[in-house]
Amino acid sequence: MKRSIVPNAFKHYYEDWHFSPVIEKNGTYYFSGVTAARKDKPISSDPEEQFHDAFSKLGVYLESAGLGFEHIVEMTTYHVDIKKLMPLFASVKDKYIKEPYPTWTAIGVVEFIPDNAWWRCG
Repeated sequence: MKRSIVPNAFKHYYEDWHFSPVIEKNGTYYFSGVTAARKDKPISSDPEEQFHDAFSKLGVYLESAGLGFEHIVEMTTYHVDIKKLMPLFASVKDKYIKEPYPTWTAIGVVEFIPDNAWWRCG
């Protein structure tokens, strides 16, 4: 049976959008896509701040499941303007993701639902 994990700060996702930020099933954790979108703060127009905000949000998701960044084994990230912003993103990512590094696939996209969002993990 699957178990939904919803951090208090993001209960509106479950209630308004009808999805779980985290699902646990048989000891494996699945995370919904993470952007810098938050109910209490507009998305920054500064990509570096936005990347930090999104990793902070991912940290809340991980913590709610009793995990940390060191538990990530696979990561797929989606980026608007990937070629321009990848060096900056990689430098921010490395502040959160440490050795041994997870597998990682980065994909360029045209846009996301939240206006002004530059990347999404998930």
